[in-house]
Parts: sequence; C-alpha cells; structure tokens
Amino acid sequence: MPCTCGNWRRWIRPLVATVYIVGLLLAVPLCVWELQKLEVGIHTKAWFIAGIFLLMTIPISLWGILQHLVHYTQPELQKPIIRILWMVPIYSLDSWIALKYPSIAIYVDTCRECYEAYVIYNFMVFLSNYLTNRYPNLVLILEAKDQQRHLPPLCCCPPWAMGEVLLFRCKLGVLQYTVVRPFTTIIALICELVGVYDEGNFSFKNAWTYLVFFNNISQLFAMYCLVLFYKVLREELNPIKPVGKFLLGVVSFFKTNSNIISLDFIICVEMFFAAIAHHYSFSYKPYVQQAEEGSCFDSFLAMWDISDIRADVTEQVRNVGRTVFGQPRKMFFGEDYDQNEHTSLLSSSTQDPISTASSIPSSPVGHYQGFGHTLTPTMPPEPISDVLCKSAEESENPPTEKPLDES
Repeated sequence: MPCTCGNWRRWIRPLVATVYIVGLLLAVPLCVWELQKLEVGIHTKAWFIAGIFLLMTIPISLWGILQHLVHYTQPELQKPIIRILWMVPIYSLDSWIALKYPSIAIYVDTCRECYEAYVIYNFMVFLSNYLTNRYPNLVLILEAKDQQRHLPPLCCCPPWAMGEVLLFRCKLGVLQYTVVRPFTTIIALICELVGVYDEGNFSFKNAWTYLVFFNNISQLFAMYCLVLFYKVLREELNPIKPVGKFLLGVVSFFKTNSNIISLDFIICVEMFFAAIAHHYSFSYKPYVQQAEEGSCFDSFLAMWDISDIRADVTEQVRNVGRTVFGQPRKMFFGEDYDQNEHTSLLSSSTQDPISTASSIPSSPVGHYQGFGHTLTPTMPPEPISDVLCKSAEESENPPTEKPLDES
C-alpha cells in the first residue's frame, strides 16, 4: 500500500526530528572523545567549534527541504528550490571534513565545486520556470521592451536582440558554467595525481593558475548573464523577490577558490546564517494548500531527477555553435504549453511547444495558476496540435453564410 497524503505527513516530521536528536547524542560525545584523545591545539578547537555550527546548520536546512517535500504542490518551482537548499548541508559538511583532513581537501571539495555550478543553474531554472508559467508569451513581452545594452565591462559589445536571442543566450551563459566547472574539477584531480597541480601557488608552471583563471572567467560570465537577465525582467520577477535569493546564490560563487584552512572554518560558521536566510528566502509557505495529493516516495524521488540538466547539456552541445556565430533557431510562438518539473532550461525557450507537450508528461498536481496557487483541472486540456489542425481546417473551409429570407 502506498503511503497516502493523510498518513505520511503526520509521521515524517517527527521521524526526522527523532533521527536528528539520536544522531546529535551520538556525535557530540564522539567529538568530545576526539578532543580528549588528541593534543588540543588551535586547529582542533576550530574543528570542534565548526562541528557545533554544523550540527546547528544541518537540521535547519533539512527541515526546509522536508517541508517542501511535504507540500510538494508546484514541482516546476519547488524542484529547483530543493536543489538550492541542499547547498548549505553540502558546503558545511564538506568544509568540516576538509578542516579535519586537509590532505584530502581537494578530493572532498570536488563535490562542493560541482554542486556550486549546479546551484547557479537551478536558480536560473527557478526564475525561468516562474516566468514561463506566469507569462506564456514571455518572448513577445521581451520583444516589446526597449533594447537593453550590455552592462560594463561588455558595454562596447553589440547588444543581444530583445526576445528569444537574449533569453536563450542568458540561459546559455549560466549553463556553460555548469559544464565548465565539473570539467575543470576533473582536470584538477588528474593534475593533482600526476603532481603538477600545486594548489595555492600562482605560477605559470603549474596547472592551478590556469584552472583558476578559466574558472573565474566562467563564473563571472555566468554572473553577468544572471544580472542582465534580472535587469531586463526585473518588473516581471518582482513578485518572487529575487534579489535576496540572488544574493544568497552569489555567496556560493566565491567560496571554493581559497585554500586557507581558516576559510573552511568561516564557511562552517557562515552556512549556519545561510541556512536561516534560506529558510525565509525559499519558504515553503506559498506552496501550502488545503487539498494536497501525492505520496512521500514520489516527492522524494522527484528531488533526484536530473533529466532536465541532462537535456540542457545535450541542447547546449547542439546550439553553442549557432549561438556564437549566429542567431538560434526561431521558435514557434504558441499561446500556451505545458511547463512542468521535467522541462529543461534551454528547451523552454527553443523547443516547439507541440513536441514539448507531447514528449513530456504534465505535472500530476495540476497547471500553474500563479505563485502559490496551483489548481488541478477537472478536464484534460485539449492538445495544441488538435487546436492547430482545427484552425487550419476552418481557414481552408470557411463557414458559409445563409441568405436572409426575403419577406
């Protein structure tokens, strides 16, 4: 029997609280025993204090994630939010382990560096899904706006045409960091194994200097595309207050390029305050509804679905040449099409709505009706292809008018 909505929402939160308390009772004595066994120094004290912040940080983040899973009513918006909320536990745990074992820091930091790019990608997905659901004719709205020039230091470059070109290139600019960062991380691991990485030493003879340069260029361009995206669509994004969310995302950009041990301690402390900020910035309350359906396993499994980013990486490989040397292909502007948690970032602005609607199942909860309001339709919507066929038949065979009776 699957666990129903009325049952699992009653016991899942007490279960998580109980597991955390038991883990806390086991972890604190272990840390005290470790302090007594080792010769206590500044490094050990910093590790112990960072562990205390870690124990305070993780439950706050996990509670926010759990609340979104319990009230998983708008998957297209909550799925990227849950991925962003995982940033705090991953960062704090990674920094705590690196603080304890500096010799393996480069290996455990691999997860943090890759997830860093993943967070920025999901923030762009969150903004894109919100705009696409609220404004089905977003490209037409962009085309009606005044031409936006590039911001410094790219103000001398030709502006991107308002509409699909600007929207697609902003998304592509963010997505490129999602590809570059894991790629450079793998190269860094290989260079470390062969002894040519030399982390922390700026020299043209090691690989670390070049990788830091490419990572920073990729980071800055992704940040630039996010800022440009927000500047153009600031009025449309105001209802979700993206500035605070954006600033929290910026924090993740500049944490992985320092190699000082004290930075790991600072991250453990800072993530505690980031968890509190995430709790309010990415609150679950707008998604709470009176009648909620779905099972706990469906919500949990949806959190691990990465089909959207896999589709985006494939789409990027196909279109990067066209983006650099010319305009991307023109999309078909339909009135509306289904947008759900499986829709990829690039496909939402480049795929034909007919193929998108037929290849991706709609959200089981219902269609998006505004921020915090998702209503389940009583009847399935008519396919877009049928509507187009009917309109084409009507244009070919116009109805004949009956002559008026002469009296």
